[in-house]
Amino acid sequence: MEHPSLVPALLLADSLSGDPAGGEARPGGPVRRSVRDWLVDGVLFVVAVLFGLLVVAEAWSRPDPPTDGLLFLDLVVGSLGCVALWGRRRWPVGVALLLALIGTFSDMAGAAVLITLFTVAVHRPWRTVALVAALNAAAAGVYVFLRPDPDLPVPVVGALLVVLTAAVVAWGMFVRARRQLVHSLRERAVRAEEEQRLRVDQARQLERTRIAREMHDVLAHRLSLLSMHAGALEFRPDAPPAEVARAAGVVRASARQALEDLREVVGVLRDTAETGAERPQPTLSDVPALIEENRRAGLRVRAEYRVADLASAPASVGRTAYRVVQEGLTNARKHAPGAVATVTVTGGPGDGVTVCVANPAGLGQEPDVALPGAGTGLVGLLERVGLAGGHLEHGWTADSDFRLRVWLPWAADGAAA
Repeated sequence: MEHPSLVPALLLADSLSGDPAGGEARPGGPVRRSVRDWLVDGVLFVVAVLFGLLVVAEAWSRPDPPTDGLLFLDLVVGSLGCVALWGRRRWPVGVALLLALIGTFSDMAGAAVLITLFTVAVHRPWRTVALVAALNAAAAGVYVFLRPDPDLPVPVVGALLVVLTAAVVAWGMFVRARRQLVHSLRERAVRAEEEQRLRVDQARQLERTRIAREMHDVLAHRLSLLSMHAGALEFRPDAPPAEVARAAGVVRASARQALEDLREVVGVLRDTAETGAERPQPTLSDVPALIEENRRAGLRVRAEYRVADLASAPASVGRTAYRVVQEGLTNARKHAPGAVATVTVTGGPGDGVTVCVANPAGLGQEPDVALPGAGTGLVGLLERVGLAGGHLEHGWTADSDFRLRVWLPWAADGAAA
């Protein structure tokens, strides 16, 4: 039966156990052992045999050793019990009950009894564990009666074996709870990644919906104006040449503006909850005011403008550039409190507009109020810039600065490219 000197065997069983976390072996089901499983089972088998032989040798060397017949039976049946360890993954309860029966008289099977009891505690419900543990405790009582220790009183030996059984069960159930916790945390991490992916998809869809709303409102006006002047030309072919030229100029300008509005699909319609009215759309010339507003809010910003005339930028370019600066300064305020942000706006007709917002890591300060965020701001910004025909880069530079850099097209004739 169990012996206090077999505790190291159980330690090894815990450290090398390769069973799935919190999983339960299917009785009679097929078992596919990995290389690690074969290694673990082999090591546990060798440990059980070696500890059994040591305990049998210790009993045989006593002044009043057991009879030769009992020792022979112990070696044979106990060795078969150790061999039964190879089936603990497929039939954990059955192997545990068999070894509990063998443990009523065998020292050779002592380590194997502890290993199978530990396996049941890890992979079976508490009611099954309690039943197997009770049978092991009863087997311990029979063992003490059949093979009393000459150096210790029978009650002491029995109490030690019961305590050892309870410790093995408690340890196995602790390992089970720990593995289930790890498994649960892993599932939570997978769910969190999936939820983040869904939020990103929703942000993209929301941005596209807003784009479609603005295109409907803006292009409907442009195209209706174009249709009106084209109709006038169609129904008044005898109009004076000056009037025809003027109408043709309006048609050309309206068509060009409609094309520009079609290309500026990243503009977002901002409706108020109360009136549903459209807010004035920002332009590139509004960027200095945005920076001053952030400065008044406590953000330290260095700004540099290398554009000849900010107000001359096309509306679509200015609006997108404004949103880039707005998002970059918002991220700097949220993630790098106390740092100095740098905003650079360069370019012109034919070269396009380049907007760069950079900031170092925070200076260890914490904002007074945590700013909420879903982590989808850059996703929407990337959607805006890409649909406008530009490109966006963001990430950490070699100087440990976080940089948001956007290039937007600006045609040489002043229209959006």
